[in-house]
Amino acid sequence: MAVYHDEVEIEDFEYDSEAEVYYYPCPCGDRFEISKLELQCGEDVARCPSCSLIIKVIYDLEEFMVCESVAMPVSEVANNFFIMLSKAFVCFGIRNNAVLLSPHFRTFSTSKAYLAKLTVRDALNAAIDEEMHRDDRVFLIGEEVAQYDGAYKVTKGLWKKYGDRRVVDTPITEMGFTGLAVGAAMAGLRPICEFMTFNFCMQAIDHIVNSSAKTLYMSAGQISSPIVFRGPNSTAVGVGAQHSQDFSSWFAQCPGLKVLCPFSSEDAKGLLKTAIRDENPVVFLENELLYSVPFDMSEEAMKDDFLIPMGVAKVERAGNHITLVSFSRMVQVCLDAAEELEKMGVSAEIINLRSLRPFDMETIKQSVMKTNHLVTVENGWHFCGVGAEICAQVMESEAFDYLDAPVLRVAGVEVPMPYAHNLETAAQPTPQDVIRVVKRSLNIK
Repeated sequence: MAVYHDEVEIEDFEYDSEAEVYYYPCPCGDRFEISKLELQCGEDVARCPSCSLIIKVIYDLEEFMVCESVAMPVSEVANNFFIMLSKAFVCFGIRNNAVLLSPHFRTFSTSKAYLAKLTVRDALNAAIDEEMHRDDRVFLIGEEVAQYDGAYKVTKGLWKKYGDRRVVDTPITEMGFTGLAVGAAMAGLRPICEFMTFNFCMQAIDHIVNSSAKTLYMSAGQISSPIVFRGPNSTAVGVGAQHSQDFSSWFAQCPGLKVLCPFSSEDAKGLLKTAIRDENPVVFLENELLYSVPFDMSEEAMKDDFLIPMGVAKVERAGNHITLVSFSRMVQVCLDAAEELEKMGVSAEIINLRSLRPFDMETIKQSVMKTNHLVTVENGWHFCGVGAEICAQVMESEAFDYLDAPVLRVAGVEVPMPYAHNLETAAQPTPQDVIRVVKRSLNIK
């Protein structure tokens, strides 16, 4: 039985007459969508292309019903429909003596390059496409990455372009296809191994840590494992504790792995291309809630030779009073907090780590020596988190002597992620949490 996030009247949807699609805002930042054709065929479920939420559409079928009885066999109807919509999955039903076609397919908005804006999803897609074109050793493997275009449509169009040998759909067996990918990397290929979510990577943790991360060291440098493990990490919306964990500190703690956490579209494209070209295993932690967010792209970033080096943090916003260090989606939380802090006369410098291993401690130290205050912000838990490591390294460095207050941390609440929306929101850092901790650091009442 389907679990609906909500039930919404069709009148509350926004209608795009050109695309013939109805849209409704999703909590993840994208939009639920359902086409006019689907409504005409009796479909009442609107889906979000960026997360797993669905809503039930309340509408009068008779107002949309245009299907007529047909004499042709159902198989011929299906054949004609596949010609019209080559990527649709077709379901058949009988209603009012009419053959109804109910296509269950998902779409997503695609940014146009000439607008100098690109969604994170499209940036990742471009990076994979460019690297597969550049190097025929690169191939993509994972669940639904090929014919379905990826669970989050990151791999859209790649199967059509490169075929079955280089875009490989797998059964639901993370241990199996991850082991296959690691072996292929050791044999000289350059796999991109996609997890539908990193929550499923625990099924394959032995291959990632014991096989891929350690083999170069244990073989005295003779066997490398140039592989990228990528997919959405950390929380989404309404998917519960077993699909909402942040694995950043897990992987960053392991020697032999490189760990990247992009925030913007430029981060996503430049870092993923660098990861694919690297000779070592790279864990590439994306965020589901960022996939549909458009970011400005520079002219340089739009080129197919654009790379961002690992281990180089980015100062997203310059400031003088306090340093906020974060990565992935929490960078936006810091930026939102900084806007409010500015109204209070507080100038916050925001550092986007981008790379957790290798780690750019120098940028953090230089900022702390300027602002004299430091707050770390992450979506994962406090205990043994990335923020804890930053605190320790600052204490051990020359930057410690420049601190005017203890280093403080903002992180997720120490509980498995709740399913209830209000508790889910309360369990994660917000701009208000960051502001509260900043005021404590600066002793602002």
